[in-house]
Amino acid sequence: MIRKFVHEFVTFGVKEAQSCVFAGSFFVLLFLSHHVTFGLARYDFLFVGAVLIQVVLVLTKLETLDEVKVIGLFHTIGLVLEIFKTHPSIGSWSYPEFGYLKIMNVPLYSGFMYAAVGSYISQAWRRLDVQLIRPPSYVVSGVLCLLIYVNFFTHHFIYDFRWLLFGLVVITFSKTLVEFTVVTVPRRMPVVVSFVLIAFFIWIAENISTFLGAWKYPDQLVTWTNVSFHKIGSWSLLVIISFMLIAILKHVKKGIRLKA
Repeated sequence: MIRKFVHEFVTFGVKEAQSCVFAGSFFVLLFLSHHVTFGLARYDFLFVGAVLIQVVLVLTKLETLDEVKVIGLFHTIGLVLEIFKTHPSIGSWSYPEFGYLKIMNVPLYSGFMYAAVGSYISQAWRRLDVQLIRPPSYVVSGVLCLLIYVNFFTHHFIYDFRWLLFGLVVITFSKTLVEFTVVTVPRRMPVVVSFVLIAFFIWIAENISTFLGAWKYPDQLVTWTNVSFHKIGSWSLLVIISFMLIAILKHVKKGIRLKA
């Protein structure tokens, strides 16, 4: 019994590490760019490096073309949010360093940080054979995801509805379980718990990223401080968008295959 548990635990860790291959590679880039000069502006180096990582992962078949499409989608979603959040009138965070590859105040590499989340969820979905048990309709979850995304913009001008949205998430997904298989035995947990767990590890990654200067919050411009624990709430909402978009895309892909 203990041997089976250890085997499953180790296998789970290996599959999780494989699913984080893009995010982990990107952290290596951040570390290198923080300590070594490569003849490029740092932000430009990070963008070029992230693109090359994608090429290598596809060529080595560690990442599928479908997962690259997911990464492209999340890169776009993230970049739009970054452009808004870094506007001088909003100033949620900033990219103070120079770079040629920028749109307005946002370096193009920034979208890859959101893409890393999408990449992880998509790869973990494939490697752990993830299934949703009793999910809400995609119309309901899609509308909820849209409201969450819009609130990231509108809360700067009107009331912040995130607590209402958290409540709607709990109600909407109250009966939904996520099923995953590490070796042979399917395991289940409430999908809301998985949202929070993923968000917690993203928060840890965010602390590492800001420490390495990937971006800076206003209170980090002079001296680095840890990112507020409350950010886990924001990341949880973003994870829900990522998770449900991938669920919908997986469902659509499966439907195409069934028709064929």
